[in-house]
Amino acid sequence: MEPIRAPSFGETFRFWLKLGFISFGGPAGQIAIMQTELVERRRWISQSRFLHALNFCMFLPGPEAQQLAIYIGWLLHKTWGGIVAGALFVIPSMFVLWGLSFVYAAYGNVPWIAAIFYGLKPAVFAIVAFAVLRIGRKALRNPILWAIAAVSFAGIFFLKVPFPIIILGAGIIGFIGGKLAPAVFSSGEGHGPLPGDRELSVLDDEGEAPEHAKPSVSRAVRLCIIWGLLWWAPILALGFWRGWDHTLFQEGLFFAKAAMVTFGGAYAVLPYVAQQAVEHYHWLAPGQMMDGLGLAETTPGPLIMVLQFVGFMGGWSRPMGLSPLFAATLGAFITTWATFVPCFLWIFLGGPRIERLRWNKSITSTLSTVTAAVVGVILNLAVWFGLHVLFPEGKAIDWFALAVGVVAFFGMLKFKWNVVPVVLGSGGAGLIYQLIAH
Repeated sequence: MEPIRAPSFGETFRFWLKLGFISFGGPAGQIAIMQTELVERRRWISQSRFLHALNFCMFLPGPEAQQLAIYIGWLLHKTWGGIVAGALFVIPSMFVLWGLSFVYAAYGNVPWIAAIFYGLKPAVFAIVAFAVLRIGRKALRNPILWAIAAVSFAGIFFLKVPFPIIILGAGIIGFIGGKLAPAVFSSGEGHGPLPGDRELSVLDDEGEAPEHAKPSVSRAVRLCIIWGLLWWAPILALGFWRGWDHTLFQEGLFFAKAAMVTFGGAYAVLPYVAQQAVEHYHWLAPGQMMDGLGLAETTPGPLIMVLQFVGFMGGWSRPMGLSPLFAATLGAFITTWATFVPCFLWIFLGGPRIERLRWNKSITSTLSTVTAAVVGVILNLAVWFGLHVLFPEGKAIDWFALAVGVVAFFGMLKFKWNVVPVVLGSGGAGLIYQLIAH
């Protein structure tokens, strides 16, 4: 096997920038792209370390895919690597969603933009389905783990069991199973290579944690102070400037609090945010919330970027002494800042401890079952997204969406198509189809 050269900071910068523009499909799609690009194509991180990091991010509040990018960027190039990875994951979608939010607020829906998104949706579904297949093959190494993935999917899809309960339950099963049947739960776990299955990677299975990834109490204290100040300073500044009852301060305060309790990703937090934003604060109407979710689903970046749309519309509808566009822009910024800045704190603070646990045999069985449960959760996202794409608003099947999705899926599976041409081609196909159909 050829040795793998560690990427330069510039190489990783260019990759994270590209990812920020092509990371469609919410958390499942983004995890799919990182699995394909970082584990399989570039081999910057091994499969086992990728899953180890993903499991940790699943336990955290906030957008797990962005946190996974921060974690990998941090391992590769220390703190600045994590900052660049996490920031570029969000910044392109910030500007795209700001532009779409302005067009929506000022002019309503624009047909040609909707046509491009119409083509993108089935491609995103194909990317997510492809991810489930690839990650499932790697992580589910025995019938027990397959069963846990199936139960996880059934629990969250049919029974609406809360995400944290599913992950906690899987962890408990793995911990007990590792004690009672270590041969089943440990030898088949997803955090070490199977015999003959090992591939060289920059961040390899046998590699020790880099020096900057080793725990330090003094470093942890500094992180809490620095990132805590960064997180809250703009929010408090808005309060001093415009008053504590102003829309902008209320948005910053609400979303900062939400960032600490939003376990389970965007799909878990959106019902709570929608209820508060629509019914309590009256920042936007119920129909506008659904439109915002549609915009966020079909733009790059985390699905939880819909919160930026909420912040924009809140400032637009209740500017309180400012121009609507200026208030909306500040509302979008402070909402995004309050939501995503704490993600860096969680990773930089917890990452060193999690790196130490890679060699802790007592938790490998726990993490293996969590990995299996995560596969079930990603499958749930794929099915949820697929139903909305193929059967829009509960209507009959959309044959164009089905055709685009099938072509994109088999193109990636059989012909190794890259994500970029799949996304661009599907968006173009949607625009052409809508022009011809109408």
